[in-house]
Parts: sequence; structure tokens; C-alpha cells
Amino acid sequence: MTNETYLKLKDYVNQLPIPSTIMAVEKLPDGSCGEVRFAVINDILKKNYYDIFVGTEHDAGIDYESFDKHLEGQLYTMHLPKEPNFEDVCFRAAWKGEFINTYVDTSKVYGFWTQDILNPIMEKSDDPAISYCQFSYTLNKEMDTGKFAAVSPDIASFVIKTCLELRNEHKFLDSMEIVTKDILEYTNSYAASTLTIDKEFRSFDIISAASSDPHNDIREIFSSFPYEIVECWEELVKKTNSIIIKDEHDMDYYEKKAPAWVKTLRINKVQSLCLVPFTHNGETIGYLYITNFDVSHLVRIKETIELISFFLSSEVANHLFLQRLEYLSNVDMLTGVFNRNCMNVNVDELALKLEFNPRPFNVAFCDLNGLKTINDNGGHEQGDKLLVYAADVLKEVFATDKIYRAGGDEFTIISFDTEKNFEEKIKILREKASDPNWLHFAIGYYHDADSGNLRLAMRYADERMYKDKNKFYEQYPDRRR
Repeated sequence: MTNETYLKLKDYVNQLPIPSTIMAVEKLPDGSCGEVRFAVINDILKKNYYDIFVGTEHDAGIDYESFDKHLEGQLYTMHLPKEPNFEDVCFRAAWKGEFINTYVDTSKVYGFWTQDILNPIMEKSDDPAISYCQFSYTLNKEMDTGKFAAVSPDIASFVIKTCLELRNEHKFLDSMEIVTKDILEYTNSYAASTLTIDKEFRSFDIISAASSDPHNDIREIFSSFPYEIVECWEELVKKTNSIIIKDEHDMDYYEKKAPAWVKTLRINKVQSLCLVPFTHNGETIGYLYITNFDVSHLVRIKETIELISFFLSSEVANHLFLQRLEYLSNVDMLTGVFNRNCMNVNVDELALKLEFNPRPFNVAFCDLNGLKTINDNGGHEQGDKLLVYAADVLKEVFATDKIYRAGGDEFTIISFDTEKNFEEKIKILREKASDPNWLHFAIGYYHDADSGNLRLAMRYADERMYKDKNKFYEQYPDRRR
């Protein structure tokens, strides 16, 4: 850059009232984006950038007065992480003459909402491989609704439509399916999905999915993903608010960082991708995952998806909270089967339904023999191990039935399986729980063919269980409680 050009651009950016810089953007021989540098910065950006990204003079060891000279001419990655998304918008502004104004949530990365404004600069460079664009930004600790409302009408309309769908009377998962299908159509993508993650159990769950190909099962594709692939995304999004793969150049970039993940993309013929995290209280709780979208509308799609993710994050967090609350209310924390409270509610509802619409059902009571002896000899820790093991056996045998921990050592099973199948399950359970020194169940069960009287069936099953228990203690009197 000649000195005359530098002074002209310096005078221009210093007239701008917000942090601004002229970016020098390189175009590689293959037409892709090369190096992106700060060519000229204004005084406002100098102070703003220094305070946010560099720190104090002492920490940085830089003379503040000459900081503009230190920054100008340097790669933007000198203090900032390399960001393919940022490079793309700079390239579009500098080389394609696009005017870009986006407002996105970058609070996870920088602690602010960011408005990015990029304009092409007509000033010609003496290097034919370099073109210029103006980059300006504003920062807000909280979302500025005025700036949010200033997005283009089509983006605002789509985001509002999404918010209304999320707040209607539909069930959460039904609304998410509708929203995901709308996102699929808006982005003209091949597939779109949302998922939540559980870091404690190292698992993830697809909560909605849509595909332009009716024969494409998104959930089946994700079922082959090991958790480690989803886990690696969190590291990738730590320094960005989204991951965009628009071409092979971007694919190569992320392949170096996450080869196992990119391998799955190539296997599934993914050529473009948008991955946006759902964050709540600074934690990643899930993702919006879009593949093979219309890259010709990349800037519009990126801004729309990032704004939508802000609202989806709140809805997903609320869903997970309610799901957790329901789990704590209905599941026995030791064994993982349903608890007594859940059984009481379900029995009340089911008894009423069967009264008006009788259908065959089965009830079984399974009571652990000798739990007190285990507790007395090995302590309650050993007794808890037995309860957990007993529940695991029940879950294995009665995988499709409702299992409840009705009391300390008593489990109840309600099943709508056929009488023959249920009796076969009881037979298998007796074989698996036949060790008098460890796992041994007293079992009582009853099949109701047509009366629809659930409580009476439960009483019969309970009586038979106690008869079975008495037989056990007659045979092993030393293990009587």
C-alpha cells in the first residue's frame, strides 16, 4: 500500500464514529480467501481492541501510543483466533462488493452481542491479489432489541415465525419438528436436526430432524456417531459462535482439527454444513446441525440461524429442565426404575382407563428375599448394590414393560404383553434370580383377561408373592427377616 493510499484510508476510518478498520483481503490463485490483515485502524478501534483483546500495557508489553502501528499490517489472527466465518464475510465484502450487516450473539466468545458492518472499499490496491473492505463493529453486553429489529425483513419474518411456533400450544417436541422443517426449507438444505447433549452420561439425543429426502433417516445416521465426535464440537465452537463449512477449503481446515468428525461428513457426502451451539448459562447444551445448504445465500443463512439459535437455546434449556424435573419426580434415583409416586399416579390413571375399556394385562410383584440379611452382614452399601443389580435384571427381562420400585425391596411390573409371553418372562426371571445368597425374588403374578380391574389384579399378585416368599423362608429359615 502506498503512503498516499494509507493516509487517504486513515483519514476515512478516523471519521467513522465506531471502531473501524480497513481489512486487506488476499485472493488466492484458486479463488479462495487467503490472508486477512488489518491495513488501517481508527483511534476508536485502537483503544477498544486493546482493552478487550490485548489487556493492560504491562501484561502485553506494548506501547499503547504506538499500538496502531503495531496492529496495522498484521494478520487479524495476531490476537484473535482464526475464524473461517469472519474471513468469508471479509472476502465477500472486499472481492464481491457485498454490503454486510449482521447482529449475532458472540457472548460466549467475547462476552458481547456483536453488530458487524462490512462495506467494500473502491480504493484499488497496488497488489492485484489484494482488495479492501471496511469492517466496523459495535458491542452490547445484552441483546439490543433495536439492532435486532433492524435485520432484513425476510430474516425478521422467519425468526418471528419461529418464536411464535415455539410459544404455541403444541408439545415441545412437535414444535421443534415444525421449526426444524421450516429451517430446512429456509436454508434450502438437505438435512437439518437439533440435538441435546448430556455431558455427565456422555450421550446425546436427537430431538428433531428433517430431510429433503424422505428415505433419509437422520436419527439412524446419528446413531452410528460415537459421543467423542459430538464432544469435539465444543472445543471447535469455543472461539466462534458457529461453524460454517461452505467448500472443500473449509472442509480441509476442520479436517485437521477434527479428522474423525470430518470423516463422517465425507462418508455421508456432506459438502456444506452449519453447526450452531445452544448455550445456557455459559454451557453448551445442544446444537443445530444443518447439512448441504444453499451456500449462495451464506451470509443471510448464517445471520438467521445464529439469531434463531438464541431463542432455541432458551426453549431447549427449559425443556431439559422440565425433563429433569419429571425424571426426579418419577424415577427412583438408586435403581433407575420408576418410583412409588409414579406408580401411584399411573395406577390411578390406568385403573380408570381399564374400567371403561377393559383389555388383557399382567401384573407382577417381585420382592427381594434376604435383603435384610445382606444389609446386616455386608452393610447398606452391599444392600444397595443388590437393589441396583436386581433392577438391572428386571429391566433386562421386562424391557418393554413398566417397572416400579414400590417399596424398599419390592418391585411391581405392569405389562400389556400376551399371557404366554409374560409367563415366559417370569420363567426367565426365576432362572436369573435363583441365588439364595444373593439375588432371589419372591414372585407373584396375575393375568387379567377381560375384567379390567387393575387393583384387584394387583391384590391377587401381591398375595401370590407372599406365598412364594413364605416357601423361600421355609427352605432357608436363616435368611428370614
